[in-house]
Amino acid sequence: MSAPDRTFTVRHVQLLRALFAAASALMITFSSDHSAAVGFAVFGGFVAASGFVLILGAWQSVPAGSRWPFILLAVIDLLAAITSGIPTWRTDGIFFIVVIIWAAASGLVELIAGLRARRTDPTAKDAITVGALGLVLAVVLLIIPADYSLQYSVEGAGALTLSGIILAVGMVGGYTAIVAVFLAIAGFSPRREAAQKDAETVDAASAPVETGGAA
Repeated sequence: MSAPDRTFTVRHVQLLRALFAAASALMITFSSDHSAAVGFAVFGGFVAASGFVLILGAWQSVPAGSRWPFILLAVIDLLAAITSGIPTWRTDGIFFIVVIIWAAASGLVELIAGLRARRTDPTAKDAITVGALGLVLAVVLLIIPADYSLQYSVEGAGALTLSGIILAVGMVGGYTAIVAVFLAIAGFSPRREAAQKDAETVDAASAPVETGGAA
């Protein structure tokens, strides 16, 4: 999955995905409206942007034999984005359905891709973690009842309602925040290949000196 000698690398894919995830997390965090319409708008923008980044990454950052995870993830993201953009489908129940299916499908694909490449690709552990986070999101949303409603009051604010959709949109915001931080760290972390190349360069430079000294 990695291609360290390319101009646009997996590192750039990770950083762009982190950027869009962070933007989504901020929009949800600072929005007072956690309705299905707002949740779909933010989620749809996030998966659409991620899908295009993955398409670009598939053709620019990885060799032909390793493109299938990027392409499959892009298809899943873009299908979720198209579904999120249908106005008549922006209901609480469909939000749960769409996000759960997306999180389970994309999480499973990324987890499998990471596990398959873990012995040959240093970025595989990042894919494993992001895939696992997607599956966790799917499980959490499955636990939350779509029709959940809790009435409570806060002094100075009056009566308030905590609903299932508010929790669901909040969980999506939490997921994107964690993914943003993790992918940003992964994207800025030095790669194992670079360290190996530096070591090989040092060894190659010191080898003639050592040989000359021994002679």
